[in-house]
Amino acid sequence: MKTPAAAAAPSARPATRVAFAALHHRAYRAYFSFTLCSMMADNIEHVISYWVIFQAFHSPLLGGYAVISHWVPFLLFSVYSGTLADRFDCRRLLQISQAMYIVVSLAWGLLFLTGSLQVWHAVVLLLVHGLAGVLLAPATQMLIHDIVGPEYLQSAVRLNATGRQLGILLGPAVGGGLMLALGPPAGLLANALIYLPLTLWLQAMPYTGHTREGARGGRAGGFGLGEAVRVLREVSADRTIVAMAALAGLSALLVGNAFQAQMPEYANDLGTDEAGFAYSALLAANATGAVIGGLVLEGTGLLRPRARTAIICASLWCLAIAGFAAARSYPLALGLLFLAGIFNLAFSSMAQTLVQLLAPGHLRGRVIGLFNMSQNGLRFGSGVTVGVLGSVIGIHWSLGLSAAALLVVTLGLLAFVAPRDTSASPYGPAGLRLAPGDDRR
Repeated sequence: MKTPAAAAAPSARPATRVAFAALHHRAYRAYFSFTLCSMMADNIEHVISYWVIFQAFHSPLLGGYAVISHWVPFLLFSVYSGTLADRFDCRRLLQISQAMYIVVSLAWGLLFLTGSLQVWHAVVLLLVHGLAGVLLAPATQMLIHDIVGPEYLQSAVRLNATGRQLGILLGPAVGGGLMLALGPPAGLLANALIYLPLTLWLQAMPYTGHTREGARGGRAGGFGLGEAVRVLREVSADRTIVAMAALAGLSALLVGNAFQAQMPEYANDLGTDEAGFAYSALLAANATGAVIGGLVLEGTGLLRPRARTAIICASLWCLAIAGFAAARSYPLALGLLFLAGIFNLAFSSMAQTLVQLLAPGHLRGRVIGLFNMSQNGLRFGSGVTVGVLGSVIGIHWSLGLSAAALLVVTLGLLAFVAPRDTSASPYGPAGLRLAPGDDRR
């Protein structure tokens, strides 16, 4: 009897370039659609809940905590959540994370509706929301790997990243519409319903995150940096995994998305008359670049997943960000942020793909967790390199110097992977290098 993975697998080797390859899988089309709703709901919740926090407390400290509570759980618990994804049915982990999101949205709405919201409520809800994101990440990546297989994994990862950026674009618009139409409390209650399609669909979906692998991971993992070091030691012989984790972590630590928090000041410094519009347009330019870039890359089948290609795209991202920091022309700044969005999506999705493909099957969840810890958990550091340093030397200089430092690092990583990444021969169908035991020809 065929497994779900075997039933869904293409009967022939796919062409080298297949437009929107992952969408050729019926299960992935449904998964992508429902996940897009969930990503949009996540951003709607951010838009409304941050407004609620501001209206209720007018506390910059609480606003800062909102950012910290979102990223620090990735630093502490990402590898452990990867262990859970190795050991358990990833559908159930996703359903638990969706239930956590639903509870948080309902709690915000009810507390604000009854006028009983207190600071400690906000602290707990923001933390629960961050933990839901940590639980979600490795299970999501393992599930899409299970659905599409290694041949189309880059397409699935890139489409997921594109969908995330689309959620960032749509979330504020839909969230603002819900606030205007229903008011913040009812808008948050309605938002909880947007998480339901994915939650319910997962109940019937046959993939578990493990149907292609057979056995699941063994031992339970620990928490925090100690467990991350243990996982890193187990994969340290593979330079590509090490380089991609380092690329994700150092780009998050040095630049990350901290420049977005400083965007109002960048808009003001560019001398635009309507600073509010300029601020929104600059943020939208970055997200739009990622969405359009993802669609173009998927439609053309460009950029096979190679470590060198990912590092080169990261270097181009550094140049675009440094150029934005130095720009004195508003149209030029918009264009550079648009390009930065394209390059960021290209290198981050490619790095994620390579890590998943090369990770040993029994460690895949933990290795994905390690990558997520680097990519997301270290973002708190960019608040220092861009924000705190910017308060001393100016945000244009801090962002420019951080991007320049990262550029130097990427050149070092390029030299690090060069001995291992000089030939296309180890790559399987569609140009993808396959992990041991993952030859699906």
